[in-house]
Amino acid sequence: MRINVFISSKGICSRREADRLVLAGRVLINGKQTNIGMDVFESDEVLLDGLALSDSSENVYILFNKPKGIVTTTDESKKDNIISYLAYPRRIFPVGRLDKESSGLIILTSDGQIVNKILRSECKHEKEYLVKITKPITDEFLQEMSNGVKIFNPTKRVYEMTLPCKVKKMSKHIFTIILTQGLNLQIRRMVKALDNHVETLERIRIMKLTVEGLPVGNWRYLTKKELDNLLNTILQI
Repeated sequence: MRINVFISSKGICSRREADRLVLAGRVLINGKQTNIGMDVFESDEVLLDGLALSDSSENVYILFNKPKGIVTTTDESKKDNIISYLAYPRRIFPVGRLDKESSGLIILTSDGQIVNKILRSECKHEKEYLVKITKPITDEFLQEMSNGVKIFNPTKRVYEMTLPCKVKKMSKHIFTIILTQGLNLQIRRMVKALDNHVETLERIRIMKLTVEGLPVGNWRYLTKKELDNLLNTILQI
C-alpha cells in the first residue's frame, strides 16, 4: 500500500495532505525517512511525528501559544485559520476562543467530550491576560475594571455588567487581569467602556497552564500531570 494511502486510511488526513507530511520529513518507516510513492507493508512500523499510527486513535491534548493574526476557527476556508496554521495530522478542535488580534494560550484537542466539558464551565475557570493600553493606568481605572464594567451585548442588545475580577497594575500602561467568564471580546470592550484602548493583549494562563517556556507560534502536548489537573479541575466545577 502506498504511504499516502496508508496514512489516509487511518482517518488522519487526505492523501494530498499525507504527501505534504512525507515531504516535510514528519513520516518515518522503520526509523527511516520516507518518499512520496513508497510502499508500506504489514510488518512495517510507521511513525508520524514520533507517534505510531497504530496509536492514532488515542486522544491528543495540545497547548498552543497563538500568534496575533491567527483566527480561532475550524473552518479551513477562512484565511489564517488555526487548523491550517498548526497543520496537525489529526482532526483537532480549539477549546474556546481567542480573537485574531490577541495572542497567547489556547488548548486544542481531538477529545470532543473534554471540549464540551470545558466550554460548559467556561464562565467559572480562571484565565489570565497581560494587557497594554494606550492611556496611563489610574487607580480609578483599576477599581472600575475590578468591580465590573457595564458593556453592551450586541447579541442580546442590552447592557450588562461584567463579573468582578482581579486586576493588577504592572507598569504605566500594562496590567494583568484574571477573568472567570468568557464574553466575546470582553477585555477590549471593558477597556473601551472606560475610554481607553487595548494595544496588545496576551493570554498567559488557562487554569494551571501557563505560557512559560512556550514561544509564540509553538505548541506542545500536555503532560500527564497537566492533563490530570485539567480533568480534575473540570470535574470539581
